[in-house]
Amino acid sequence: MSRRTLFDKVWQQHRVSQLETGQTQLLIGLHLIHEVTSPQAFAMLRKAGLKVACPQQTLATVDHIVPTDDQRRPFVDPLAEEMLKELEQNTASNEIRLYNLGSGRQGVVHIIAPELGLTQPGMTIACGDSHTATHGAFGAVAFGIGTSQVRDVLATQTLAMDPLKVRRIEIDGTLASGVYAKDIILHIIRHLGVKGGVGYAYEFAGSCIDALDMEARMTICNMAIEGGARCGYINPDQTTFDYLRDREFAPKEAHWQKALAWWRSIASDADAEYDDLVKFRAEEISPTLTWGITPGQALGLDETLPQLESYPDSEQDLVREAYQYMALEPGQSLLGLPIDVVFIGSCTNGRISDLREVARICRLHGGRVPARVKALIVPGSEAVKAQAEAEGLDKVFVAHGFAWRNAGCSMCLAMNPDRLEGRQICASTSNRNFKGRQGSPAGRTLLMSPALAALTALEGQISDPRPLLRQEKIS
Repeated sequence: MSRRTLFDKVWQQHRVSQLETGQTQLLIGLHLIHEVTSPQAFAMLRKAGLKVACPQQTLATVDHIVPTDDQRRPFVDPLAEEMLKELEQNTASNEIRLYNLGSGRQGVVHIIAPELGLTQPGMTIACGDSHTATHGAFGAVAFGIGTSQVRDVLATQTLAMDPLKVRRIEIDGTLASGVYAKDIILHIIRHLGVKGGVGYAYEFAGSCIDALDMEARMTICNMAIEGGARCGYINPDQTTFDYLRDREFAPKEAHWQKALAWWRSIASDADAEYDDLVKFRAEEISPTLTWGITPGQALGLDETLPQLESYPDSEQDLVREAYQYMALEPGQSLLGLPIDVVFIGSCTNGRISDLREVARICRLHGGRVPARVKALIVPGSEAVKAQAEAEGLDKVFVAHGFAWRNAGCSMCLAMNPDRLEGRQICASTSNRNFKGRQGSPAGRTLLMSPALAALTALEGQISDPRPLLRQEKIS
């Protein structure tokens, strides 16, 4: 018996050589690029007189800088227009597939690759974006990389990587109504810390994880990086295979059966050895949201803000800074906190299942977003937008006072016109609540699930969706 984890198997199978530095030269099966981190990398290639080694294993899209309202070219923002032109030129000259605006396939890079069936179990995947860990939901080993590493993958299809330890995080039990994948990962980061995963790959497992659909699994793996892990993954199972079947780039016919056998073989062995094991109970997880300036500064909706003394001495300066920046106080409840902006979207929560849950909350509530609140719903891809419109979800959103937009990263990091202004406070389904993350140096961000964000928008203040969902069950 091999007693190996999925991470161990995939790492060994993609190992090209062992470098003198102690790093592994790792073959990358799929390289995803976008308009922000690739221009400098292509410039480095040109300067060195190099071409892209494996253009057929590279996929490009545009997501970070695109406006989500008026997408006519040229863009109003000349820098955004220049960045897209650069991507178009670089991909054309290197024969790289580009899913551009209007192609029907454009969208946030970590949403389109899975929906196209490009993301598959047992792969190594790299992208110049922090949240590449998303693809680990399929049993892939996926890394976010920097610009110089984007250059390396373009030039060699390999990366020099440090080996990682593996921590298994088991969540067993059944989630309560009103608790979602976003709550799971915020709960984990809250308890293990934003640096708890440094040097680790996270393997998410347990009966609670097994019961999740693929889109929920992607939400969890997406934020592994926010807990300090280099990557996060979930072993492939029948849920994975059912999702991939008949996707555009998934194996077909006889190749499908071969792929299934291969995918099953790379799952962690039943007696695999881990460097660490952490266990949680699903029943202990409540709707969770951040209150501070890191994803680890979070609490359950029923709790009050923690006392400074509850934190280790090493963290108290950061906690003081968070309270001052957010204008909150220990002992305060977040329930009833007025908000100015609601953003529903991003590579964390911009999928069709997220939008269906938002529409569900809208129908149950029946009201409209107050005039003083700006509420955006941004689908994660053109395909998600088309699906939502086919189901009539867009009409539900608009009828309840939400703005329905085109696909893009939008307000997640505000490299586009969707930004906070001044001291606005935003209920966001994205993945980071750092200072200035959403475009304003003084803007404040609270991370939460789509359901919690939707009800918060409709009420104009942080509001608990559980009573509404219980009412639905009774009726």
